[in-house]
Amino acid sequence: MGEKMNKSALETLFWAARTFNKFSAKEVGDGAIKELYELWKWGPTAVNCQPGRYVFLKSPEAKKRLLPALSPGNVAKVEGAPVTVIVAWDSLFHEFLPKMWTAYDASGAYRDDAELAQVTALRNSSLQGAYMILAARSLGLDCGPMSGFDNGKVDKEFFPDGRWKSNFLVNLGYGEPGGFYPRGPRLDFAESARIL
Repeated sequence: MGEKMNKSALETLFWAARTFNKFSAKEVGDGAIKELYELWKWGPTAVNCQPGRYVFLKSPEAKKRLLPALSPGNVAKVEGAPVTVIVAWDSLFHEFLPKMWTAYDASGAYRDDAELAQVTALRNSSLQGAYMILAARSLGLDCGPMSGFDNGKVDKEFFPDGRWKSNFLVNLGYGEPGGFYPRGPRLDFAESARIL
């Protein structure tokens, strides 16, 4: 704990990492998906609430169910990726809090305040999706996170009981050389941050 990662690790996670739009045909096996989850699940969330829920679409049949919800520019990306993950959040995540947060009973705060529960679930599932991206990169997978879809259509198709809600999508696989756009610039520290 507390040791700075070497340059190679930082290259993998950040400096050289890219958002891939094209992937090789190499399969991402179920074992690799489970290994990935076992790594990223350790990322912190508020009161260990872990509201993120995940649907891994691998088969052509499963992906076909997603296609009508996609923006036209994302259809080929999903069709060409070995795996597309629906990163979602559980609107009743608080039901697990007695198991996940033992310091005190935090479940009532979310059970009794739907707005607080929604904000907490969306924020923390977004964090968990970001942890997934970093974990995937650390295990040699490439990622293509995406918006550009109709949440209502995804939720109707995959979560008809209304409990889970889609947040964003991530394509996973082994990126094709050049299967990404030129890297865009990033804001300078002074443009995006303050030290008070």
